[in-house]
Amino acid sequence: MATTTEADIHITKGHEALKLYQFNTLTAKHYFCSICGIYTHHQRRSNPQEYGYNVGCLEGVDPYALGEVPMGDGVNHPADRN
Repeated sequence: MATTTEADIHITKGHEALKLYQFNTLTAKHYFCSICGIYTHHQRRSNPQEYGYNVGCLEGVDPYALGEVPMGDGVNHPADRN
């Protein structure tokens, strides 16, 4: 996941397949592909003008070629760690 501003995020294709998921405070907006289920991006609860996005969803970008990148396990949120 990388970060950008609301003004700089642009969905260029597949918008019709995106599905919104919200939970708890309903402030953050998480988007997933309704076909394959991949997380694409989300509008942050802590700063709604910022978006996190899945670098692996960028056409022409190989996230594994970026070097060593911290990975999450998909279960535990980084803020939950001591």
